[in-house]
This record gives sequence, C-alpha cells and structure tokens, in this order.
Amino acid sequence: MSEPADCNLLVIVLDTNPCQRIIRMNTQHMTQCLDSVIAFGNAHLMQRAQNKLAVLACHQHKTEFLYPSPGKPMEVRQIDGQYELFTLVEKTIKSKLTDLITNAPRMHGHTESLLAGTMTMALCYIARIHRIRAPGTRISSRILVVTGSNECASQYMTYMNVFFTAQKQNVVIDVCALDKPLSLLQQGCDITGGQYLKIPQLEGLLQYLLWVFLPDPQNTRMKLVLPPPVKVDYRAACFCHRELIDIGYVCSVCLSIFCKYSPICTTCHTVFKTPAPIAAKPKKKKMRA
Repeated sequence: MSEPADCNLLVIVLDTNPCQRIIRMNTQHMTQCLDSVIAFGNAHLMQRAQNKLAVLACHQHKTEFLYPSPGKPMEVRQIDGQYELFTLVEKTIKSKLTDLITNAPRMHGHTESLLAGTMTMALCYIARIHRIRAPGTRISSRILVVTGSNECASQYMTYMNVFFTAQKQNVVIDVCALDKPLSLLQQGCDITGGQYLKIPQLEGLLQYLLWVFLPDPQNTRMKLVLPPPVKVDYRAACFCHRELIDIGYVCSVCLSIFCKYSPICTTCHTVFKTPAPIAAKPKKKKMRA
C-alpha cells in the first residue's frame, strides 16, 4: 500500500448535452444531476483542506470550465453558516453553466457529446497542476465522468489516446453512466484502474457518488465492498462504419481499423499493394524407369 498523497485533485467531467435521453424525458434531471455533482465536489473538498477540485462541462458544441473560473473569482458571502468555499463552488458552477446553456447555438437533430475532447482538456489541466506544484508535493489525480449519452465510435481514436495518456500519467479515470452501458469508457476504467458504475436509478445519484467514487482509489477503495467489476469488452470500432468488430484490417501507417479490405486508407490515404495470389507449386513429374 503506497503512502497517501499530500493533495488529491479531482476533475469532474459533467455531460450537459441536452440531447441526452434522460434530459429529453425530464428536464428536471439536469438540475438533479447538477446538485448531486456540486454536493459530491464539496464532499471531496471537505475531506482535506489541501484537496483541489475542477469541473468541466461537456456540451453539444464546446467544452468549458465551470470551476475554477478563469480570472478573478466571484465575490460571495457566507449564507446560513455555509463554508465560503462551498458557496463559491456552487455559485460559480451554476453561473457558468447558465451562461453556457444560454449562449449555446440552436442545434437541429441529435448531436454527439464531446466527451473525448473534454477528457483531453482535463488531462491537460492535471498536467499543468503537476507542473506548478511545490517541490516535494505529492498529488494524486483522477477524472470522474458523469454522462447519460450513448457512445460515439467516431471518437474511438481520441478515447484510446486519452486512456493510455492517463495510464502513463498515473491518472485514474472513473465513469458514472446514467443511462446505457458504455463499453469504450469501461475500457478506460480498466486500463487506468478506475471504477465503472451504471447507476440503477437516477434518484440515488448522490448516494452512489459518495459511496463508490468519493473514497481514494489508491488507499481506501481496496478496503470497501464496492460493486463487482463488469466484464470489459475490448473489441475495437472500425473506422469505416463505426461498429465494434472481432476481426478486421489495420493500417500499418496510422493504425486505423477497417472491417473490410481497402486498397487506400481513408484516414492517412496510404496506398497499399494488392496482395498477389499465391502461385500453385508445380507438380513434380514422375521419372520413368
């Protein structure tokens, strides 16, 4: 068991895409998820004074930091005995999210969530915090993804880059799925040693967040009885039809995956040599005595 870190950095990626099925069914679900995430973030800050928190919104057209806000922080006053930092977190997140939703362009039809790009931004933020930390300070970093969107196979390559970069940087990726199982994000949790959970009911979101994702993954989780790990599907998605395949063709230059053979790679436009048919061996003539 490793020694506990001096500081725990938690970056929450919240999917705020209005095209999510749970939000289209009931718009109040977005408010419920936001309140649960804010309470969970405050609980993380309450564990230790040195803990750090960041919240990113993954919308239909862009990714934006909800907390901390760039520039001068908001001026807040203590409300009903509430700790000033908790009030600052709540006010900043709700204000930034309101501006994001209000200024979002109107989209026609279903739009995909930019989850892979948001996770990339979270890794960049973690790298910056590690770079400016005080000498000798140990920081334990992790990312929590809270989403109700379906998987997007078109972002497969970006997902894989995020997962292996997080593994190299010792960043744990946790995923809380609100609607459907997510096989790609299951792979990310398994690669980085994180926890994946599909909650059975949205009403208990805060309870599941505090039970499964609040404990420290390096020292505390191994002592708790958590939900059993799911069986991870490691099949890759082809770049031509964006479907999971068992057997396919891989480009030797850019490692793109295709379900059918193509003489030209549609990703890097490399031209492959068409394999020539195997020539049949000539039969040996029998020698007459």
